[in-house]
Amino acid sequence: MNPESPEERGGTPVGRRVFLGTLGLGALGVLTAPALQRGLESLAGKDPTGLSGLLPNGGGFRYYSVAASVPAKNATDYRLTIGGMVDHPRTYTLADLRALPQTRLVKDVQCVTGWRVPGTPFEGVRLSDLLDAAGVHPTARALRFTCFDGTYTESLTLAQARRPDVLVALRMQDKDIGHDHGGPVRLYVAPMYFYKSAKWLSGITVTDRVRPGYWENLGYDVDAWVGRSNGRTDEPTG
Repeated sequence: MNPESPEERGGTPVGRRVFLGTLGLGALGVLTAPALQRGLESLAGKDPTGLSGLLPNGGGFRYYSVAASVPAKNATDYRLTIGGMVDHPRTYTLADLRALPQTRLVKDVQCVTGWRVPGTPFEGVRLSDLLDAAGVHPTARALRFTCFDGTYTESLTLAQARRPDVLVALRMQDKDIGHDHGGPVRLYVAPMYFYKSAKWLSGITVTDRVRPGYWENLGYDVDAWVGRSNGRTDEPTG
């Protein structure tokens, strides 16, 4: 696996204990995260996932970040790198991604903390198409995703990543993805809880095994199928 770039290492994380401490619950610790979340879902629309800037917005979404600040990227300076166990490492600009065949999906979005936004359109490049272009090695088994907030990471198995409902998304709700929603490019994993759909996507590394992501290291399920993980029974989204 390729080492992270200085940019990917450089963020200042907002810790789970720090956030929960502001709610008077920090002493419960991160190991109780899923149960604690369910118990706090009713607290005035707050989301107890250790995230900063909890601002409900139009359409039912909430803005989350686990870093103290996130730089803005645009068509001039955005880059997505694909590397690791591939034959053809590649760096894509935003224009490169826009020029590729686009897929549009309309699915419900389900957060593991309980809120749901029905019938949300996403458009982008199928992740499987990018993997095919990169030439994945036969012994590869998983993907690691890094983000330009410098803190957040995610993971998928190779089989999960090749599903037709997994996108490198450029548009959401029929417009370009804005910064607060993880733009200009984010991951979209339709059948999984929304924490798998990493915002501010900047790197995809093909690996020989799953490396748990940011929230999985703090107690969340690695396989985050809606309604079949994290102790929840929500209706499937895909």
